[in-house]
Amino acid sequence: MTDMAGGLSPSRLELIRRLSEAVGVSGDEGRVRAIVRRELEGQVDDLRTDAMGNLLAVRRSRAPDALRVMLAAHMDEVGFIVTSLDSQGYLSVAPVGGVKAEQFVGKKVWVGPQPSLGVVGVQPIHLARKAGLESRSNYSSLRVDLGAAKDQIEAMGVRPGSYGTFATAFDNEAGHLRGKALDDRLGVEILIELLRRPIAGVDLLGAFTVQEEIGARGASVAAHALEPDVGLVIDCTPARDLPDLTGAINPDSNTRLGAGPAIYVADGRTVSDPRLVSMAVGAAERLDLPYQIRQPGAGGTDAQAIQRSRAGVPVISISVPGRYAHSPVGLALEADLLATEALLRGLLTSLGQGLPSL
Repeated sequence: MTDMAGGLSPSRLELIRRLSEAVGVSGDEGRVRAIVRRELEGQVDDLRTDAMGNLLAVRRSRAPDALRVMLAAHMDEVGFIVTSLDSQGYLSVAPVGGVKAEQFVGKKVWVGPQPSLGVVGVQPIHLARKAGLESRSNYSSLRVDLGAAKDQIEAMGVRPGSYGTFATAFDNEAGHLRGKALDDRLGVEILIELLRRPIAGVDLLGAFTVQEEIGARGASVAAHALEPDVGLVIDCTPARDLPDLTGAINPDSNTRLGAGPAIYVADGRTVSDPRLVSMAVGAAERLDLPYQIRQPGAGGTDAQAIQRSRAGVPVISISVPGRYAHSPVGLALEADLLATEALLRGLLTSLGQGLPSL
């Protein structure tokens, strides 16, 4: 239940914690999928996993002419894949998704099926030469150290092809959400909440998608199967409202923390349907919710795949703003998450009356 005044309930915060701390690198989303399935079993009309690993959840409105609205949130996160295990027990790795090597240097990581805790080794600064410092930006120089011998590591199930990512504990203080993979576990939590209650005149087609971070692959398959009339994508978009070297706030920031949900007009891969943009803005103003227009620029969401599915689908992305995406720890606000959920529910209510013709 949404409580805009009191913030997120303890049960919702606990769910966000479990989602954030779950390891779900692109191609290995099973742990996240299991959490979502447990939350939705018995609460939706249909719940199934497709051949790609997307979890599809349908809640029907019972109206004979209901609009079929696909709601997508991706389960995967950036991380790495193990490429080799040497005789001393050190792991070499390669990136999965858009994450720089330097983000891992000196950090604790989870790797393998358990997962097992390791650290990405780093020379002490007073011992490192200039060349060693420069190599931190290259994956070829990274080594994951599990503190165990090769045979012990293999017994843990860690081997070439195993996935890993940051070992970050989630925390919340005074409405500030801090943890890894808030892109897009916040969207996943919102979608779970939206599916708990029906919307008059709308069939909710929930798609918890895989492999978004490596090309929106899961969304393409899910949209083909669900055949939606409309697609709404729920994501977490980078808030770049950070000071530059002069101390001034970045004038080119796409979104700002605390300014409410980000409504996409266009991004690097998709142009949102203008009717949906107008309806989203109208819902925000009707409900007296803060909102911001995400400035056009680079990047993309699952909307790029949904829009191009079958004969084409009208789409829009609406995101929670968050700082420090694709890093060991992101930062977002409870207030922005709650406003995003409320805006989406308001937009869905409006879609229950139909989508205007072009």
